Amino acid sequence: MKVHLISLGCAKNSVDSEKLLGVLQAFGVSVVENISEADAAIVNTCGFIQSAVEENINVILDLEAMKEKGLLEKIGVVGCLVNRYGDEMKKELPTVDLWAKAEEWGRVASFFGGNMTNQGKRGMLPETRPWSRYLKVGEGCDTFCSYCTIPSIRGRARSIPLPALLEEAHSLVQSGAKELCLVGQDLTIYGRDLYGERGLRMLLQALDSELPDYVWIRMLYLHPSRIDEPFIDMVAENPRILSYLDIPIQHIDDEVLRRMNRPDKEGHIRRIFSYARSVDPLFALRTTLITGFPGETERQFDKVLAFLEEAEIDRVGAFIYSPEEGTAAALMEGQIEASVKNSRYDRLMTLQAEISRERQRLFLGRTLSILVDEIDQGDGFAWGRSYRDAPEVDGLVGVAEAAGLSEGAFVEVLITDAEEHDLFAEISGI
Repeated sequence: MKVHLISLGCAKNSVDSEKLLGVLQAFGVSVVENISEADAAIVNTCGFIQSAVEENINVILDLEAMKEKGLLEKIGVVGCLVNRYGDEMKKELPTVDLWAKAEEWGRVASFFGGNMTNQGKRGMLPETRPWSRYLKVGEGCDTFCSYCTIPSIRGRARSIPLPALLEEAHSLVQSGAKELCLVGQDLTIYGRDLYGERGLRMLLQALDSELPDYVWIRMLYLHPSRIDEPFIDMVAENPRILSYLDIPIQHIDDEVLRRMNRPDKEGHIRRIFSYARSVDPLFALRTTLITGFPGETERQFDKVLAFLEEAEIDRVGAFIYSPEEGTAAALMEGQIEASVKNSRYDRLMTLQAEISRERQRLFLGRTLSILVDEIDQGDGFAWGRSYRDAPEVDGLVGVAEAAGLSEGAFVEVLITDAEEHDLFAEISGI
């Protein structure tokens, strides 16, 4: 049977999809890139927020329509959406043939006549660039933010043992990886369940000592409450660990953070961002923020804007608060009108655009090492990413007269122009 896999959602979900590909391929299922060639389709779903739920349901409905027309024999729905709404969905979508929760790959294997005795190597999605791979260090979360559905969907935090992570990292490098992006719901609690203490530093040291010198290590999703000055120093002093910290703070006001059930304090957040800037003015700092959380006042929102200007954060992802079923925040008093939430979001992003442009201009005339992601052979223009640019979420570096470059190669470039998100460059030495 030929199977087409659709992967939706975050980078962590992409890792799950690649592991599912490996399971299917291990017992002989032919995985095809084009759905028109498939006998069956599996969609690995995301159920994090309502907009994602709606998008995923639409994809499933499209697959049902294809099955009704005889274009598909079987449909499988797996992943987070099944964890969250499985019972209801089974009633509403009766033509789906396979239901499996996240990482319930044995059920998928059985459906296609295989077993889990040989899980196979992690596969690769068609859109995956082999030189840039995600390494998921664990699953679940123990923070229990009042707005978040992750603990109810994926459970408590569970770390992947260090030997297994090192084995997977070596396998990814052998397959061509030059950048490993560490992902998890919260990297900073890695190892606490296995070793009795947080082990992110231990993991980083092990990767640093075992991997080839050329491999970049990038960290995504670091909880601010567990970031301190010694950790920032370690990152800044190690050339292989990219000077890039993705620290989602969600807000800066103590009262809002308390209602979010975030253990952070405004003073600590300001201190770690300021310290990173003092250690290295060119440190790449990224965060995420929520606008319009229940009870957020105009004064509290203005503190967020002031913090952005003070901290000079390079990259910001903002989200308009959405009351999610089953969360404590959805039941809170002080729910804010959509027009106010949207207005605050627009103001935040307008300010951040100005800050981003100023940060970008700091690199004019500087030389950066970039990892080339794409080359347009027609006009000889290339796009790559520097240490400041995580895959899919940050900006790019455009390089002119790059016909001689190769995708997946490192190259030194001289920055010649800067826009809000992207930099432009020429090959250094030309």
